[in-house]
Amino acid sequence: MVFSSTIFLFLFLPIFLSFYYLSPNKLKNFVLLFFSLLFYTWGEGWVVLILLASSIVDFSAGLLIDKGHKRFGLSISLIFNLSILFLFKYLNFTFDNILAFAKYLNIENFDVKNIRNIALPIGISFYTFQTMSYTIDVYRGHVKANKNFLEFITYVTMFPQLVAGPIVRYSEIYLSLSKRTISVNKFSEGVERFIIGLGKKVLIANSFASIADNIFAQNLTDISTGFAWLGIISYTIQIYYDFSGYSDMAIGLGKMLGFNFPENFNFPYISKSIREFWRRWHITLSLWFRDYVYISLGGNRKGKITTYINLLIVFFVTGFWHGASWNFLVWGLFHGFFIVIERMGFEKILKKLWLPIQHFYTMLIVIIAWVFFRANNLEHAMLYLSKMFIYDAGNVYLSSYLSYMNLNYSSLIYFIVAIVFAMPTYLLVVKLFNNSILNYIYKLCLVLLFILTIVYVVSGSYNPFIYFRF
Repeated sequence: MVFSSTIFLFLFLPIFLSFYYLSPNKLKNFVLLFFSLLFYTWGEGWVVLILLASSIVDFSAGLLIDKGHKRFGLSISLIFNLSILFLFKYLNFTFDNILAFAKYLNIENFDVKNIRNIALPIGISFYTFQTMSYTIDVYRGHVKANKNFLEFITYVTMFPQLVAGPIVRYSEIYLSLSKRTISVNKFSEGVERFIIGLGKKVLIANSFASIADNIFAQNLTDISTGFAWLGIISYTIQIYYDFSGYSDMAIGLGKMLGFNFPENFNFPYISKSIREFWRRWHITLSLWFRDYVYISLGGNRKGKITTYINLLIVFFVTGFWHGASWNFLVWGLFHGFFIVIERMGFEKILKKLWLPIQHFYTMLIVIIAWVFFRANNLEHAMLYLSKMFIYDAGNVYLSSYLSYMNLNYSSLIYFIVAIVFAMPTYLLVVKLFNNSILNYIYKLCLVLLFILTIVYVVSGSYNPFIYFRF
């Protein structure tokens, strides 16, 4: 079940909100827990047991730390969470590479097929990081261990941000777990944010997903240079509006329930350096790695060389977190390399350049990196990049593809809208319409946006959220 589906919008959400608002405050956590488990079980079935096990282990680990068994409790939490991550996300990758290495060494009769093909539970990377942040914060003394299991498991399983973030730390919402304010104004803010996120996903992300998916599915030996650029630019737009759209919907749902989830995006495509990009893109993940990996490694306290090594380690892990594939590792290290180059002094040179050049540099690096993120494998990525930067007229021309995809004025409008709202335009619109008369026009526009997205949801095919696989 996903947010941009009819079953969620017209069945699950109305029923859940009815029970949630009609129930007394003492039962709200129970209602939220019940529907969150139903939401997850709907798509994952028995895999919900892993989620429950993670909750029980980390709740117990927090109590052990609180009683003075600090290292033992933290060790249990880290070992358990990292173990299930390895088993369900990286075991297949490990054995695939062992098999490939054995084949390279011409080792015969080496077969481990019986322990491959383990399904990846949706959202496992998100909820394991959330629960690990809880035990680490308890260990560091930043928060006290929660002794109410209902509150804790409600935090872990909360469906708005369960499967694709933002990564919500216990320290950010623990007060709201026991007592939260629900008001008409906050609910209204939540609905507004949800509609905007839904529009991002359905109208923009899905539109560009069809273009990107079709181009990346082509035989790359046939496509032209223009064709290749159209594909990766479409994916660049798709992944931002897909993931930021989900985050907006999650934050909006949180507000409807009385929670304030952290922001996850801050217009990353207006960045003027890769360092700035990572302060704006997937903010909760960046801060997680900064606070729990980079600082734990020593951060920038042990000299420049160690700082650069620590940064590369962080981006290596960032890439690996996104997926068990060499593509993601290269994607992470590619970003890490430019972060290090900027830290070494290039950022000072960059700041002296004309602003459009700074922005062009940043977007060029980001777009090149997205090729590794989107391609099927490294060979596919390198061939695609060669198509982008070595001119090739190809056998499939850009003009013929535009005709085939029936890209017309409406497609051009979506492209313009995507570019405009990738900048802080929305904030200016809200500021402009923030008065008694124009505010009604703004709300009418939100209603029309919701109606339009519903028309697309009902009549169109659905594209799953990209970050569900992480």
